[in-house]
Amino acid sequence: MAEVVAGPARRARILGWLRPHRIGLIAVAAALVVAAAVFMRWDWLPNYFDLALAGIWRTIWILVVTSVLGFMLAVPIGLVQVTGPVWLSAPAAAFCTIIRGTPLLLQLWLLYYGLGSLFPQFPWIRNSDLWPILRQAWPYAVLSLTISFAAYEGEVMRGAFAGVQRGQLEAARAYGMPRFTAFRRIWLPQAIYRALPTLTGETVLQLKATPLVATITVVDIYAVASRVRQDTFIVYEPLLLLALVYLCITGIIILLFRMVESRIPVRLG
Repeated sequence: MAEVVAGPARRARILGWLRPHRIGLIAVAAALVVAAAVFMRWDWLPNYFDLALAGIWRTIWILVVTSVLGFMLAVPIGLVQVTGPVWLSAPAAAFCTIIRGTPLLLQLWLLYYGLGSLFPQFPWIRNSDLWPILRQAWPYAVLSLTISFAAYEGEVMRGAFAGVQRGQLEAARAYGMPRFTAFRRIWLPQAIYRALPTLTGETVLQLKATPLVATITVVDIYAVASRVRQDTFIVYEPLLLLALVYLCITGIIILLFRMVESRIPVRLG
């Protein structure tokens, strides 16, 4: 009986998805793909295929690492602005204000050309085991993107923590629940649930910020597209392929966050 009911329901979902405007959009997309394949030059792609894969991988791991580390910093930054003493909340608020008020490109260059140029002046740094890492560009890219994500998401988490009903926390304390347990089981899950839609958008914006790392010689997918244009003088094809890569990664990000959001048992009234 359940299979009989599931069959019409599945067909109804399929028919509901295949609406006229969606069919039209699919047709337009297919026509654009065919036109791009027929009328544009793609003979350069095999020569840069391995480099493009390496650039895509570098873009993805920079995005994942900076987003995870930035969110781990954003939670305490947002929390201390709601509950912390002034000597903690004031520096956290100042950090968010300064980072959000200055361009990310400026922060990246200050770290790479400023801090990075100071390290070679100290012999004990040049002779240390960290020097092979500090002499490269990617640590400064990861650090700047992490700080930027932490500042923006820290403000989001501040609002999310402040939006959780205080009555739930007071009830937890009345039942004798330790503060950390109440934070872990009540306050933090609801704050994350409230922040998830904004966190999705911030992660997509973080992806769009990754091309800036190409300005300090980090070879991501944007740098690969620029190299193709410089070597072959082909302009539109690398840019179209670059846009397609970013669109695919953005779609995956949105899908993953929607899956996470659907699995969280918290429901806000």
